[in-house]
Amino acid sequence: MPIPAVFPPPPPGVQQQGPKYRRFHGSVAIDERRMGTAAGSIMEEVVKHLASLYGSKVKVTLEIQAELQNGVPEETVRTVLENCHTLKFESYGFEEE
Repeated sequence: MPIPAVFPPPPPGVQQQGPKYRRFHGSVAIDERRMGTAAGSIMEEVVKHLASLYGSKVKVTLEIQAELQNGVPEETVRTVLENCHTLKFESYGFEEE
């Protein structure tokens, strides 16, 4: 789920020094067993620095991909789909192949 953060532009007279980078992007694979710890570190070490800049608009998204070679029990399908709906996932679903 995107988490936008918007800050006002800098006050008059405040100039940015150095290159005027206007965008940042990054992606990282996270071990599902360490997801909470990794997400916290990413927030502290990357997102926080970007979101603290005047005029910044930061969007963080989470993507999940799972290959399930033995198939998925119907109860698990139902639970995952209901949870995705409740958590307001923008897109989600299972595929047969």
